[in-house]
Amino acid sequence: MMNNNKDKLLELMKDKNYVPMKAKEIAYLLNIPKNNYNELIITLNELEKELKIIKNKKKQYRINKETFFEGIYRRNNKGFGFVKIESNEKEIFVAKKYSKNALNGDKVLIKIIENGLNGKSSEGEIVKILTHEKDTIVGTFQYLKNFGFVVPDDLKLGTDIYISKKNCGKARNNHKVLVKILKFPEKGKNAEGKIIEILGNPNEAGVDMLSLIKEYKLPSKFEKMVINEAKEKKMEILESKGRIDLRKKEIFTIDGEDAKDLDDAVSVEKIDDKTFILNVHIADVSHYVEQDSLLDKEAYIRGTSIYMLGRVIPMLPRELSNGICSLNEGEDRFTLSCSMKINKKGEVIDSKIFKSIINVTKRMNYTDVQKILDKLDEKIVQENTKYINHFENMAELANILKNKRKEKGYLNLDIPESNIVLDNNGFVINIEKSETMFSQEIIEQFMLITNETIAEKFYWLEAPFIYRVHEEPDIDKIKEANKFLFNMNLKIKKSQDKIYPKAFANVLEEVKGKKEERVVSNLILRTLKLAKYSDENLGHFGIAGKYYCHFTSPIRRYPDLFIHRIISYYLENEYNVDEEFIKKYKILANEVAINSSEREKVATKVEREAEKIKKAEYMEKHIGEEYEGIVSSITQFGMFVELENTVEGLVGFKDMGDEYFIYDENNKILIGENSKKTYKVGDKVLIQVKGASKTLRTIDFEIPRKLSYE
Repeated sequence: MMNNNKDKLLELMKDKNYVPMKAKEIAYLLNIPKNNYNELIITLNELEKELKIIKNKKKQYRINKETFFEGIYRRNNKGFGFVKIESNEKEIFVAKKYSKNALNGDKVLIKIIENGLNGKSSEGEIVKILTHEKDTIVGTFQYLKNFGFVVPDDLKLGTDIYISKKNCGKARNNHKVLVKILKFPEKGKNAEGKIIEILGNPNEAGVDMLSLIKEYKLPSKFEKMVINEAKEKKMEILESKGRIDLRKKEIFTIDGEDAKDLDDAVSVEKIDDKTFILNVHIADVSHYVEQDSLLDKEAYIRGTSIYMLGRVIPMLPRELSNGICSLNEGEDRFTLSCSMKINKKGEVIDSKIFKSIINVTKRMNYTDVQKILDKLDEKIVQENTKYINHFENMAELANILKNKRKEKGYLNLDIPESNIVLDNNGFVINIEKSETMFSQEIIEQFMLITNETIAEKFYWLEAPFIYRVHEEPDIDKIKEANKFLFNMNLKIKKSQDKIYPKAFANVLEEVKGKKEERVVSNLILRTLKLAKYSDENLGHFGIAGKYYCHFTSPIRRYPDLFIHRIISYYLENEYNVDEEFIKKYKILANEVAINSSEREKVATKVEREAEKIKKAEYMEKHIGEEYEGIVSSITQFGMFVELENTVEGLVGFKDMGDEYFIYDENNKILIGENSKKTYKVGDKVLIQVKGASKTLRTIDFEIPRKLSYE
């Protein structure tokens, strides 16, 4: 029976006059023909499995009056976990004995067994595992006499995997392997599996990143048919009909020195003391990647390019991403352009979107542009003398735009990225804090204003569209953040239960340049909701904007490519849009937004895990060494300390010396039982590297013994 018949059965049983009935009685009541009776039994069984109905000893069916919630189980290394309920932001605590052998990431059905009070989490019991997140696992193989087992890289998974002798294949002891789960754990027994791929020795070059690729089932290679389709794409100047020819204009790309896929090119004209013209030209990828083509389907699956420290998993084949779509210096390229007239206040007073053909005058990098602006490198300045005016105009306009954003409450979080330096084999040789240059901010400000301008225009056109949205944070999370900030005499202020970006910006401004700036920035980042894609315009809290989208990176992000198609259609049809197009693309916009948000989560997680692996690999060589760091967070099992080079490690309670420390949850501090010594977020501490594991992706610190008595 179809889902609507399920609904009919549930509706029948919810009726106040309904009494428990057997299947035959239900069939009679609903006039179900004999040849459909088996279908009824199947539907009743499905509803019973879903715990929506119950069958008593007399085989009579009734509604299950217990309340269940669906959610994703996140397991802790110690065996307990939390289930995040899908319908809201609530997290339910699940003790190990109530976990029903669920694995980390499984979709489960849970019932509440104790409601949380005074801000504490409710407790629940998993009653059913709906779907397992993974059926393949990456781990380290250990061989015994007649069998083997695999220890998963993900310690939170919750089970080693038993491998019978016949399923070991040619795996050797301590090999990294990919295992297919044949039997999931139940009644205290381990999962059982079969080795389907040997990845190599953990210390071999590239095995760590290959393990991540396999762990997250990333599509690392393009099928031959997809590559062939990309190779067929040629740039025909004849196709430039209807495009504005800007090939004689001076236009620049400004990117990192190692960038290969160049999405955007810019130029700035200063009309007078009060007015600028900002021209932003974005690679017209949609010209080559048509809806429902093989390239499009592959790009949709990938959703985004993933950057894994020396290895890139691109959204599009390099024939496009590094070739015909990339805005390479001295080569004709098709673009979608946005030209904005901007006044001294940073307001866009006029804008125009159009198709164009450009030829980049010069490829610049952030370092050289910064040297030109600072006039510190005579050689670089000399080489670019005729272009200096361009970069000075860019800097002046970027400052105007940045100041405008600061007035609105734009959240400029000072969270430095890690610069992880690898050797030719992919092994880490150094980690340092990546310094942000103003030249990078120039491009950031230009992309922000372009994305806002495009989003606002198509919002008022009521076009099918994908927006980049960032909703307001939850009041409860702000209260939690304020517990931390209280110790620093800071507070995120709300106005009649309404939070404005300016309240966060004010806190960030107060700690600007202070030792706790990075800690506060990280805290605020954790307090905010995640940005995502949506077919509805919900505003963007982080940039304090009403309209925002991702338009400027179609080579590496699918939402950008998708809205390029919509924009191109509107331009080509002079904004006389067919109703069928609107209907089709409104449905597609919702699907693409959901898929792109999910793929972005995966990409973010993979990139973070890649960083964890390399940071642990680096610290394995520095065990026993001492460093000064800052307490970045306090937990009920210890504190995390971040070093100047951005490496973060855990100091567990047992590693704080001979004294026992008490966790003060209300004030988010640790207090020594005897000495009353306290640790709070933002404190400077001296630590010693106790241990690190590249395989487990963990780093452990301890307080040096000589300090534990001070």
